[in-house]
Amino acid sequence: MSSGLFGAIKTSASGLRGQRTKMDVVARNLANAETTRTADGTPYRRQRAIFEQVLGDKVSQSRMKLSTSGGGNGLSTTNNGHMSGLRSRVHSTENGGISSDVALSDDASDFRVIYDPGHPDADAEGYVMMPNVNPITEMVDMISASRAYEANISSVQTAKEMFNQALKI
Repeated sequence: MSSGLFGAIKTSASGLRGQRTKMDVVARNLANAETTRTADGTPYRRQRAIFEQVLGDKVSQSRMKLSTSGGGNGLSTTNNGHMSGLRSRVHSTENGGISSDVALSDDASDFRVIYDPGHPDADAEGYVMMPNVNPITEMVDMISASRAYEANISSVQTAKEMFNQALKI
């Protein structure tokens, strides 16, 4: 029963950790948006936070039933638990709970090239390779992570209020 009482808080805490990591990555990207030379001699390469959902046995079993019954959601589950079309993977956790892992990945898009012959990192023709960071995209990611963080906090507060109301009964 304790898993049921605290499962919502554990799930929200996992989401809070993930969104905090995403906000840290966005802040790092914005801070390095003009960094033309890193330790390896290349411009800063934008990083992305990639979320991996780790679901418990109950959720995994019910989803497998749904996929074999032709749930019609447009997603197919492969034998090893990967869902085509999404970057999520199913794992069994010890307590059957839900958690998420966040991995960092470099964005493979091309660097921006600008003409600035006076720049110290300009090549012989006067072109400078700039980081592949778009501040508008980063701000959208920051707002999205902020809203998800707020939703997880609200979820924790609601669970606490429900626990208090249950104790009053």
